[in-house]
Amino acid sequence: MEGLSYSLHLGNDKNKSKRARKTAKRNETNTTSFNNNAIQNHQQLSKVDRHNLRKYDEEQELIKIIKGTSSFVEDTKQLYLELFEDARIKYNEKQTRNDRKIENYFNHISNDNKRDLACEIIIEIGDMDFWADKNDKFKHKMEDVFKEQIEDLELVVPNFKIANATIHFDESSPHLHIVGVPFKDGMKNGMEKQVGKSDVFTKVSLVNIQDKMREYCINSFNKIYESDYVLKEKEEGRNVDINVANMNEYKKFKREQEKYKRQLKELNNKADELKNKSSEINELIDNLKPTLMNKSNYTISNDEVDKIKKYIEQTTSTTSNLKDSNDITVMLNKYEDDLKQNSNEIRELKRKVKTRDERIDDLENKLEFAEDTIDMLEDKVSKLEEMLNYFKELWKKFINYLQDKFFSSDKYDDFIDELYYNDIIDDNDLDTIKNEYSSSKDDDFEI
Repeated sequence: MEGLSYSLHLGNDKNKSKRARKTAKRNETNTTSFNNNAIQNHQQLSKVDRHNLRKYDEEQELIKIIKGTSSFVEDTKQLYLELFEDARIKYNEKQTRNDRKIENYFNHISNDNKRDLACEIIIEIGDMDFWADKNDKFKHKMEDVFKEQIEDLELVVPNFKIANATIHFDESSPHLHIVGVPFKDGMKNGMEKQVGKSDVFTKVSLVNIQDKMREYCINSFNKIYESDYVLKEKEEGRNVDINVANMNEYKKFKREQEKYKRQLKELNNKADELKNKSSEINELIDNLKPTLMNKSNYTISNDEVDKIKKYIEQTTSTTSNLKDSNDITVMLNKYEDDLKQNSNEIRELKRKVKTRDERIDDLENKLEFAEDTIDMLEDKVSKLEEMLNYFKELWKKFINYLQDKFFSSDKYDDFIDELYYNDIIDDNDLDTIKNEYSSSKDDDFEI
């Protein structure tokens, strides 16, 4: 049984990472080049709404909303009220200053560049090769599969509520776009309930979520399609959206193939007619009568001549159309072979890219660790410099104290010598003290 691929992809926000902020500080424009497809504010949510509902073209009939309305923005605003309005009111009641109150939590988070307003999850089962030869009726049965995935997701991740879920049937394979809001509850600082993407979706939790959702999805698929498919082994690394550029060309050839299949069927019918007419023509020829003047020649009527001409025309036309049909079939088969070969090359390239990304991630982690270590060492050096300056100043005070204490006493020289012989001070210290002492005596003498 053929194995099916499964993908559960969560939009990321790498531009908000600690490493991204450090990179931005080094650039004149204060920007980074890290990819970012998270929903961080109202503007980005509007872009998702426009893209997912295909509001820029005439392909809406291939878009199926299975939860929510035709406005992602309004669906998300309504979900914010359901999730956070009670917590917002309680929070405001405790505030004594109006500038600390939150008038609208949706707008409050939209203006906060440290938190995401919502999350988008894309779910897909089966790859381009699997769906390439499936008809629309087969594809649209995925609606029932995706409806169960919505229910399963909110069970697997209870701290994630879905605002809108939309299926795309207009690309190489049916896939589900989910927009929802992750939240954390029981908070002591701020509102009791708050948006919390980084708390709900971590590297560890995402692995567990994907594992459970994979199992639920294949069970739903087999139940609804009355099949016994299995899933391919889970690939490590990033999940990516499938978007093959030449799939449109492939679909064009598939449509051509269907057209020529119909033509081939007509040709088969014509071939059957030709077979029957061949019997008629043979019978006609057998019944021809020789002429009176020459028995090697035969007489033939005008009607019989017309029958033979029509037979020849029909034979020529059928043969020509049959050749065209065979040509397009050969060409399509070649195109399919080329596409399979390209798909293998694409898979190999994806594997290499995945390996490269893993190495880059490893190097980035090492670099971030090294930067943290450097920061720590710089802090230690700074503290050591402070300590050194402190002891330098303390030593200077100590020398001044000795001078003040023993300046007029004969014991001063004996005391300094004793410090020297007991290795408390060295030659440099001794020279410094004596020079200071001599200078002090000269100044005193002048006075």
